[in-house]
Amino acid sequence: MGAELYHQLSKRERQIMDIVFELGEATATEIVERLPEPSSNSSIRILLGILEEKGHLNHRTEGARFVYRPTLEVDRARRSALAYLTRTFFGGSASQVVQALLDNPDLSDAERAELLRLIDQARKEGR
Repeated sequence: MGAELYHQLSKRERQIMDIVFELGEATATEIVERLPEPSSNSSIRILLGILEEKGHLNHRTEGARFVYRPTLEVDRARRSALAYLTRTFFGGSASQVVQALLDNPDLSDAERAELLRLIDQARKEGR
């Protein structure tokens, strides 16, 4: 699912997708247990059906349960979401994204060092 489509989902649909991406695959019950606000199992099943109709999820049957998984691999979804975030909030500037990360007070020294190492490695590899 591209970020362009992801941002068009309702808040609850995004929450469901986040849980399914985090778990890799999930049943309606597992999703209900992890949602930040309470919701009925039946309302989540309806939303899962909608997300499946929209092409964001598919399912397999395991006994009497449906097990849902995203139709897009998480790395591709991350790249798409980052591209959307970069265009929308940083005017398309990757350097502004990196600056925002480096300015984040929650960023540990180890994370900052890892970012710098990754940038240096990408430069050496010509990326």
